[in-house]
Amino acid sequence: MGGEEVGGILRASQRAKISKSEIEDNGVLECITYGELYTTYGELINKVQSHKLTGKRDLVLSNANDVIIPASGETHLDIATASCVLKRGVALGGDLNIIRSKTDGVFLAYYLNNAKKRNIAGLAQGSSVVHLYSSQLKLLDIHLPSLSEQQKIANFLTAIDQKTNLITIQIDKTKTYKKGLLQQLFV
Repeated sequence: MGGEEVGGILRASQRAKISKSEIEDNGVLECITYGELYTTYGELINKVQSHKLTGKRDLVLSNANDVIIPASGETHLDIATASCVLKRGVALGGDLNIIRSKTDGVFLAYYLNNAKKRNIAGLAQGSSVVHLYSSQLKLLDIHLPSLSEQQKIANFLTAIDQKTNLITIQIDKTKTYKKGLLQQLFV
């Protein structure tokens, strides 16, 4: 990447594709599909939702700290979605760009999703189906603080996200409680 070198950018190949039919509740291999980046995950992936029943053949497995970005999507802005995989050995479905670096992956995911989102969207090509290639990501101009600063910022942003999630859960529980009270009141 331009500016400061972030590390290798890989692309999970089409043969590494994980179909929905391969995902099982009792599967032994944790896996992430590119569609889940839009629907399930934010900047951090510390708990993997999907599991694959079959083996590891032809799959790309994560290293802890990998940052993944979809290689195709519906819109330019949606494709500019980065998540950090905190676990090693997670199967990464096809159609993903994988950034392996010595930077703090959590910081990098926040940075790409916020400071560089529009730049990444501008690199994507296509109209009905948008594509983002690793060669395009390498053109992105990145300027990063020191590793210790990255870690401090990542820890701070993660703590805020955790607090926000807890508050959201409390709000949902309160709404459910209110709904129950209203049902009892008007029975």
